[in-house]
Amino acid sequence: MALLPGPDDRDEDTARDSLHILPMTILPLETPGLRRARLIKNVRLQTVVELFNDVHAGSGQVMPSQLPLHFGNRSPELDRDLLMIGQIAQAASFDVYSLRIELRRLKIAVDEHAALRLSQRRKDQLTRYMRVFTRPLIESVYGSDDVQVQNVEDLIRLFAEPDLAEVRRRLTMMADRLDIAMADIPAFLEEYGDIFLSLAYFKQCLDEIVPDVQAFLAWMDAVRGFSEVRRDARHARMLDEVGRDLTEIAASITGRFESFDNRSKDFWRNINAQSFRSIRDLITNHHVTIGGVLCGLAVKMALWKARFSSGGGPVRRLEFIRSEILPGLSHIRSLERSARSGGR
Repeated sequence: MALLPGPDDRDEDTARDSLHILPMTILPLETPGLRRARLIKNVRLQTVVELFNDVHAGSGQVMPSQLPLHFGNRSPELDRDLLMIGQIAQAASFDVYSLRIELRRLKIAVDEHAALRLSQRRKDQLTRYMRVFTRPLIESVYGSDDVQVQNVEDLIRLFAEPDLAEVRRRLTMMADRLDIAMADIPAFLEEYGDIFLSLAYFKQCLDEIVPDVQAFLAWMDAVRGFSEVRRDARHARMLDEVGRDLTEIAASITGRFESFDNRSKDFWRNINAQSFRSIRDLITNHHVTIGGVLCGLAVKMALWKARFSSGGGPVRRLEFIRSEILPGLSHIRSLERSARSGGR
């Protein structure tokens, strides 16, 4: 039940940008010692509490239910904290977008602007992905995509005080079609930018994970040639099940992103208040399942790469697939199927 490895994941920005880490400093906890801990998704998609992480001592992890053993006497404050942690532990992913939804649902007050935003470092990495969504906006206002925009802040500055009559005219038309005042354009751009930044973030995660899934499937298929597998039909059935589930999950979530791309193009072909609300709701309603599916795949693929940087005998491979890949895989599949069937 190892955790996703990584020597630099104590870095605050890395944790904030992660799918599987929740620094508990963002939560309104009453027990001082808990504020230094983190919630982490392990490879079986269980939520554990990491109390410490040291180069020499390693990572100290406990299940949330075991926390009272580490804090001595029970207190009303600790009981309230345990209740909150138990609720949050059920979240499928700890990415900032899923957490916004989960914390609002649980009525847990946090500073969303400060704590539930991607780091500037990650935003800069997403520039390439964001251009897909900023280009049609620039073209609709400037008539071309020659204007250089690196991030959402650039967009807001670009449109806040337009200096060309034609640009002002186009912005006025856009405001009319969105049913907002010209003065509200910056707020619209900020919301637009955040929605599509979330899509860019998840798309980058997907683009990193899918090649790993494909490489893992090839690595797993090689096991079929070993005599240990040929002699035991149970091994073959397990490999078939894992391969079928991973292939289905990867294909389905990739198809979801293709659908998002098509819907965002439709929005710019017929921009209006309703079409914006529709694309906004479509994307945000999928945050939780996308985050959960990508989180599950990410922790499993990361542990596989850490354990098997090269080779691995048939017995060791089979045991890893049985003990680390198979547990929780049906949960990931169910999440993806629920989204595909309309559960999102």
